[in-house]
Formats: sequence, C-alpha cells, structure tokens
Amino acid sequence: MLALLRLSQLIDWMNERLGRIANWLVLLACLISAGNAMSRYAFDLSSNAWLEVQWYMFAMLVMLGASYTLQRNEHVRVDIVFLSLSERGQLWVDILGCLLFLLPACIILGYLSWPFFYSSFQVREISGNAGGLIRWPIKFVLPAGFALLALQGISELIKRIGALNGYVAVGARYERPTQ
Repeated sequence: MLALLRLSQLIDWMNERLGRIANWLVLLACLISAGNAMSRYAFDLSSNAWLEVQWYMFAMLVMLGASYTLQRNEHVRVDIVFLSLSERGQLWVDILGCLLFLLPACIILGYLSWPFFYSSFQVREISGNAGGLIRWPIKFVLPAGFALLALQGISELIKRIGALNGYVAVGARYERPTQ
C-alpha cells in the first residue's frame, strides 16, 4: 500500500504542476484576446492564428485543469445523499464513483479521441483558415487530458482505499456550495 501511496503522490505532484500551467493559461488567453481585439479595432490588424491560439489555450486549460480540479476535490458532485453519509460511506461513494463512472468514461473517451488525433497527425493537418495553425498538436490534448484525468482518478482511488484501511487521512472534505 505504501508504494501505491507514493505513486499517488507522484501523480498528484504532476497534476498540480499541470494545473498551475492551466491557471496561467487563463490569464494568457485573456491577454491575447484583449491584444487581438485592440489590434483589430485600433489598427485594423488581425490574424486567424491569434484566434486559434486562444482556442488552443482554452482546450489546454480545460483538459489539463480537469485532473487538477479532481485532485482538489472541486469537481461537480451530486450531493443528494453524500453529505448525510459517514466519512466511511463517503469514501465508498468516491471509490464506487471512480470505478463505475470516472475511469470507464476516461478510458472510453481517451480511446475514441486517439484516432481523432492520430489521423490528424498522419496528414499533418493544418487549419483551413488563412494564417491558421497546425491542428494535430491540439488534438493530442484530448487523449492526453483523459489519460491525466484517469491517472488522477487512480490516485484518488488509492487515497480512498488507503483511508479506509487507516494508512492516510483524506483531507478533501466536500462542502455544499453556498448559493
């Protein structure tokens, strides 16, 4: 179990770093968007590449941010009964949710998105827009993002099983949103 917990820490470390990159991509995308709008309206200069860069950064921040969000326990939850369960019951809900929903969905979506990337890579796909960017690198973000999310799911699964067996305390408490 200790080796698995070390693996979980490594996965957490990696997704923490990628989550920080995703956070910076939000700011960078906003700056590029503002700069592109300013140059278009003030100087009548524009490029499709700048628009596509914004789309690429948005795709990256979503796909990199998903595993980071799961790690921080800030993902969307249906908490109809979750909050009324004991801590042990909540751990079991998380384990079953990971095994029955998260991991199968990541595997299926990663599997289905691989040909989408690979066919684009084989033909070295580029944008059809004038001044557009190459497309295959951003298409790789889909299977990579699902792989990262699956890895984080495995990490969370390891921590929950470790918590059930008394090896670790899972510090991720879920709180009902205040709305």
